[in-house]
Amino acid sequence: MAPKQDTLIVVLDIGSAYTRVLAADVNDGVPRYRGHGVVESAGMRKGMIAELGPAARTVRAANEQAERAARVNIDHCVVGVGGPHIRGLNTNGGLDLGSRMREITRDDVRTAVEYARAVERPPDREVLHLLPRQFVLDGHPGIFDPVGMVGARLEVDLHIATCSGSALQSTVTCANRAGLEVTEAVLESIASAECTVSADERELGVCLLDIGAHSSDLAVFCEGAVAYTASVPIGGAHFTNDLAIGLHIPVAQADELKRRYGNCVVTAVPQLAEIEIAHPQPQRLQLRAIAEILEPRARELLYFVREGLREGRVENALGAGCVLTGGGAMLPGLLDVTESQLRVPARTGVPVRLSQMPGELAAPGFAAAVGMVLYAHRTRKTRAEEDHSLRAKLRAVFAASF
Repeated sequence: MAPKQDTLIVVLDIGSAYTRVLAADVNDGVPRYRGHGVVESAGMRKGMIAELGPAARTVRAANEQAERAARVNIDHCVVGVGGPHIRGLNTNGGLDLGSRMREITRDDVRTAVEYARAVERPPDREVLHLLPRQFVLDGHPGIFDPVGMVGARLEVDLHIATCSGSALQSTVTCANRAGLEVTEAVLESIASAECTVSADERELGVCLLDIGAHSSDLAVFCEGAVAYTASVPIGGAHFTNDLAIGLHIPVAQADELKRRYGNCVVTAVPQLAEIEIAHPQPQRLQLRAIAEILEPRARELLYFVREGLREGRVENALGAGCVLTGGGAMLPGLLDVTESQLRVPARTGVPVRLSQMPGELAAPGFAAAVGMVLYAHRTRKTRAEEDHSLRAKLRAVFAASF
């Protein structure tokens, strides 16, 4: 039986390498896999849409695959946003509640957040998420939900995740041209963390590194909240291009060598191990020659990650280490380089499985898509609870006036 449109969750992940559409429906309060589509991306350059026509055609093709698998017409979606234009900043603000203490309402929380977000930023920046780190009530910090508490002044420490307004609009326009209405935009690193990072890791402090084709997005969690978001302009395609240039071979062949024989640690490769390659001419190639090209690029990637963590003043807050996800996270040896450069434990982030989800989707490359489904479900549930609470209060006020 086809799912109802109001229970359907569809997410769109337009990556530099692949475009993915994942459809799920909510059954008894639990998201359940319905279908997906994957198409090799077109019209992308350096992690951003460069040609709307080819990009829209790939979105349409991926969506048609998902429609056939899910047996439902798909006309709306939640879209993921990532890439080198991602920026994050921390700010704070608050409001006085009056001369006498009173109960904190949801509107008070929203007002405090609005005061905190009122900071100067370039006109081309678009706010993706307003993420409270903590609330401070009458000088007492460490409060995560002050609604119902009593006080005279409410303050909030806020993380604001932003993106390029033009890049976001290009993504929305691309989806629209493919016949999809965008209902929400989600930062992909936040989405990936939704399905790969545990609550304990968020509390202890963890860095989520989502390695795409042309960029790698970061999200750092401290004491359960987002403390830092950013992007590094290095991804899996840079490793492939390095091999193509260093070995004087086509990019497609370099990508195959990377996937089959790549390693980011030279000493992990047997010194005499060789393979035979047929292009540009038959020859023997030492496997260490591949690793000698990949290792410097891996160290460069993690160098920029480390510098970003220092800039965000969170490099010493990673008690649970670093989680690598995204398609680029599968490169052997990358965990070892991460641990040596960041000096914290590292692991590969595999998305939790939705009900009835095929095993092929339980891979780092699908983390953003699966995470967006869980994120959209959680936010939809939160909004429904808030609406129910508001309706209950209005009914109470209406009944009290008669």
